[in-house]
Amino acid sequence: MKHLDLEEQEQLDRLKAFWKQFGNIISGVLILVFGSIAAYNGYQWWQRDKAAQAANMYDEVERSVQGGDPAKISRAFNDMKERFASTTYAAQAGLLSAKALYDKGQAEQAKAPLEWVAASSKDESYRAIAKLRLASILFENKGYDEALKQLDGLPKEFDALASDRRGDILLAQGKRDEAKAAFEKAYKGFEERVEYRRLVEVKLNALGVDVSAKSAANAPAKPDAAPAVPAASAAK
Repeated sequence: MKHLDLEEQEQLDRLKAFWKQFGNIISGVLILVFGSIAAYNGYQWWQRDKAAQAANMYDEVERSVQGGDPAKISRAFNDMKERFASTTYAAQAGLLSAKALYDKGQAEQAKAPLEWVAASSKDESYRAIAKLRLASILFENKGYDEALKQLDGLPKEFDALASDRRGDILLAQGKRDEAKAAFEKAYKGFEERVEYRRLVEVKLNALGVDVSAKSAANAPAKPDAAPAVPAASAAK
């Protein structure tokens, strides 16, 4: 074995002393760092695995919808929300199963998945869609007050749709003036190229509101044309 000279021996002794004093701390930090990396990678894998399982479960909901059996549709969605409630797939499955149940004439059954999405989805757009559809079902069953409650507090991008639905409900309650105001708000909220705007216009016409005449009256006045210059003056 090679003998260390005095300087090398001193360096080795200092290294041993340093490691003796700080070795446990350094080891602990390294364990924490590498443990965190391993935990993060493990969490990412778990998230991907969970998303894949949720996607497979959503496929089952789709198959049940295609089969058309209301009991199987409800069961498939219930399984989805029990196992993957926090995923986007669960909200999508809720909206899909509700539509399928409604189309099968099971309006009461369709309310349950819509209520769940409205209360539990992390995505405000899915919550808003669920509330709009729920309001429609409640409206059809003459639950007017409950239907109106569903339309409160929706995101701004749903204002026009909510106003249109509110107008339908208010009109059914005999509140023509309030319904008219709601439809006018909806009409203004839709862009001109949106086809649904035409339907709102029809509703307003039925209430005696001529939207085209109003638009013309509110349009900015065109500047007066300059007076024509007599030909003789122009020739000079």
